[in-house]
Amino acid sequence: MGWRNRLEEAAKSKPLFVTMYATVIIGVLVSSFYVFSAIYSPNNSSSASSFSTFSSFSSSSSSLSTEADHDHDHDHGHDQPSTSTQPPFFPPSILEPPRTTKMPSLDHFRLSKELVQQRVKHNIIIVTFGNYAFMDFILTWVHHLTHLQLSNFLVGAMDTKLLEALYWKGVPVFDMGSHMSTIDVGWGSPTFHKMGREKVILIDSILPYGFELLMCDTDMVWLKNPLPYLARYPEADVLTSSDQVVPTVVDDRLDIWQQVGAAYNIGIFHWRPTDSAKTLAKEWKEMLLADEKIWDQNGFNELVRRKLGPSVDEESGLAYAYDGNLKLGVLPASIFCSGHTYFVQAMYQQLRLEPYAVHTTFQYAGTDGKRHRLREAMVFYDPPEYFDAPGGFLSFKPSIPKSLLLDGEHNIESHFSLVNHQVKQIRTALAIASLLNRTLVMPPLWCRLDRLWFSHPGVLEGSMTRQPFICPLDHVFEVNIMLKELPEEYGPGINIREYSFFDNPLLPKQVKDSWLEVHLCEEGNQGCALNNTNRPGVLRLPKRSNEETLKTVFSSFKDVKVIQFSSMQDAFLGFMDKTREEKFRKRVKRYVGIWCCVMNHTPGHIYYDMYWDEKPDWKPIPPQRPEDDHPPT
Repeated sequence: MGWRNRLEEAAKSKPLFVTMYATVIIGVLVSSFYVFSAIYSPNNSSSASSFSTFSSFSSSSSSLSTEADHDHDHDHGHDQPSTSTQPPFFPPSILEPPRTTKMPSLDHFRLSKELVQQRVKHNIIIVTFGNYAFMDFILTWVHHLTHLQLSNFLVGAMDTKLLEALYWKGVPVFDMGSHMSTIDVGWGSPTFHKMGREKVILIDSILPYGFELLMCDTDMVWLKNPLPYLARYPEADVLTSSDQVVPTVVDDRLDIWQQVGAAYNIGIFHWRPTDSAKTLAKEWKEMLLADEKIWDQNGFNELVRRKLGPSVDEESGLAYAYDGNLKLGVLPASIFCSGHTYFVQAMYQQLRLEPYAVHTTFQYAGTDGKRHRLREAMVFYDPPEYFDAPGGFLSFKPSIPKSLLLDGEHNIESHFSLVNHQVKQIRTALAIASLLNRTLVMPPLWCRLDRLWFSHPGVLEGSMTRQPFICPLDHVFEVNIMLKELPEEYGPGINIREYSFFDNPLLPKQVKDSWLEVHLCEEGNQGCALNNTNRPGVLRLPKRSNEETLKTVFSSFKDVKVIQFSSMQDAFLGFMDKTREEKFRKRVKRYVGIWCCVMNHTPGHIYYDMYWDEKPDWKPIPPQRPEDDHPPT
């Protein structure tokens, strides 16, 4: 190297020159170290990387640091925290495995100002948290943020199993020290309420660090970068989502706070580290810790609405709240969507707006129902094997007469006539899928009436729900039961996929290219004979085929990925094996749920019946006596 040659030349010269050369070289090395340290310092970089040694940094990190970042932080008046302590072991880039083979100790994942600073950009940190049961939701949440080129996020792990799993996948994670169970605790359970308190403790812990906090539940996804929108309201102390289902604005302004009668929803909300916000977080935490019966969201609403109004000004849409000093804004429900405004009303579509987020509220069938809704919307990230199931797939084209969809009033009778017509076809498809050991791709399900957990006239007054509409599967079916492993007495399980499955861009080519169309025909008619077709990939199958016929015919197509029936009406005569039939009936009877709720009647729910057509006197009415209030037998 050049510097080594110069030293050798200097050694042959006088000692004074040796000293001068050595001094200059040492000075250059020291200066270089400080220059590179400044360039690659986590304080000056918005990179996803953070390492414990200088040699681990990549040169690309410095290119993400800009003067705008520093100016923005300076404007907020927040001192940059010291990074003298050892940073956590985050890998070079998001979702890239770490370069070590040894799991660091839990101390390296402890929440601190220094750890959060590693992720902050424009003084904002985006945070979610959960336990191992929500691993796939968390990965979906992360995928959406990275797709939006956002890296300033952290995930709080409530159990060690999740922390380790996320670490090895390269997700920036910290230990919440919760020692939470790794299983799904279920909404409303004591553990569920404990998780809610952990959220409030987390908010109270992070705000004193001086960073803006965008706090999210794991059962929501980001569809558009929200940070520019939040920056439109720099005076807001808190911006919160809500359960509002009636639009108060038809553009992307904040909802009109005087017209928001629904609860503020704490699944998506943004906090600035102001004195009023920090005071609110502290009082909220103390309230919940003092009374374990208070639901965290109710506590937030009680405190914020303690004093609500007047408006901060005429333009922003902000209102004074809580202590009279806190400035509150309600995010528009049309684009910061709930499960109702997104999946049922599609409010953003009707208003021609782009949604920023969807939160799986207003839904049924627990966590499985949430997951299925996100899959229906094609915003859930599943592994490749989900899209190429063993045994292949079965689908069918549903047949719905126009009269059932559009004629007459939208009432309970017309709703059940429409749904029952579809349920019967789905029942046949489930039977054939069971016989062929294939995964059933559910059809889109049409409803005339909304489903809620309280009495209503069919659709919520003032909402934008159209009739009829494609309703989520959990409006009619118990998705959690369909996906649950049942005892042997219920016969073999039947896997399902969402109706949008074949439209998903993640569907592999080998599935798209392996397709068999099955056209039903009347046996005895000309051309209605097995394999009697001149079109490749098309099979003609007589209606009312029995179990043996289906098994025999389709045994030749086991390697075909997708078998699609032109119809399910009269496609299957029935099981020959009576034991299997009884097990199948027992299974699918549990698959359907309830419609809720009839006005002025207790109970107001009406049970769907998978075998409604076998009961001539069946009517869509709620149970008339307490002893009648049970699923159909």
